[in-house]
Amino acid sequence: MILIVDDTPENLISLKKVLEKHHFEIDTASSGEEALKKVLKNSYVLIILDVQMPGMDGFEVAEAISGYSKAKETAIIFLSAVNTEFKFIAKGYSSGGLDYITKPVDMNLLLLKVKTFYRIYEQSRKLNEMQESLLEEIEFRKEAERKKDEFISIASHELKTPLTSVKGYVQLLERSVNKGDIETVKKHLGKAQVQLEKLNGLIADLLDISKIESGKLKFNKQHFAIDCLIDNVIEVMHQSNPEFKVHKKGSASCEIYGDEMRIEQVLVNFLTNAIKYSPGTSEIHLTVNVNEGSLYVAVKDSGIGISPEQLPHVFDKFYRVEETSQRFQGLGIGLYISAEIIRRHGGKVGVNSTYGAGSEFYFIIPVDSTTEV
Repeated sequence: MILIVDDTPENLISLKKVLEKHHFEIDTASSGEEALKKVLKNSYVLIILDVQMPGMDGFEVAEAISGYSKAKETAIIFLSAVNTEFKFIAKGYSSGGLDYITKPVDMNLLLLKVKTFYRIYEQSRKLNEMQESLLEEIEFRKEAERKKDEFISIASHELKTPLTSVKGYVQLLERSVNKGDIETVKKHLGKAQVQLEKLNGLIADLLDISKIESGKLKFNKQHFAIDCLIDNVIEVMHQSNPEFKVHKKGSASCEIYGDEMRIEQVLVNFLTNAIKYSPGTSEIHLTVNVNEGSLYVAVKDSGIGISPEQLPHVFDKFYRVEETSQRFQGLGIGLYISAEIIRRHGGKVGVNSTYGAGSEFYFIIPVDSTTEV
């Protein structure tokens, strides 16, 4: 928008008509004081400013405008019918003006200058946008690189832990075998098996991340009984965590079209997290229902919960809550993989949580959809 400032109404009207005829948006002010008020409220690309005005003259107005942070980059063209000497022209430039035109105004010349300023403004605006975009991209890449380095460090540690444990149990097994202590052998084998399962899970997650990144995460979709799947997962979770009771509420009473193994993976992840982050508790609540053609499954615990500022990031890749990263093992990719699985089923994931009072993770997918993003 262009602001024309002139105390002579005829000048305002004639300039306004010419510029509006060429599709410029125009605002006007009949005094320096009115111009300053408008500059404070609005943003202008260009100000065409008369030099001779009662009260504040054009030079004073320009100097005042240059002090406003939001208007310091606004271009100013001075118009003058009297002060045409070099010293006044020089003062115009020193006051912040980018051009100085004497009256009577050659409208063709003024129009050419206005178009030039607008073209420069548009180029400058685009360059600023490109610069901001590049800076954002640089910061994004820096953060991605930092997260990648942190993940590699975490992954190395997490993979090394079960490997070290297995190595220790194998050494104990050798001693027990030599002694003929079969019961101790069985105990050590069981513990080694647990650590191998952890290692297998970590490697599976790493492979899934690689497949997601390369676009090669495959799905084998078919119809299956979701209630049966949920009951089987609950039974398996109870066997591996007998101290926890999973209370199931509701049922789907229908078949779902999707990848059964991948949906099971999401359920196991939600339940495993609920147990892991609920020390000192013994109950998990799982809700399932179907509404308007969509399956809703939620897993609720009474554990440590998640703070409000961390909630938006829990499904981000490699995200681990700082306060819990030292207390609880994990790569920080299980929820990200789960979110991707549900997204590829045309659904969505979410979480509700109260810090210190537990969390509820849920997903919603179409009951019968061939959607695959």
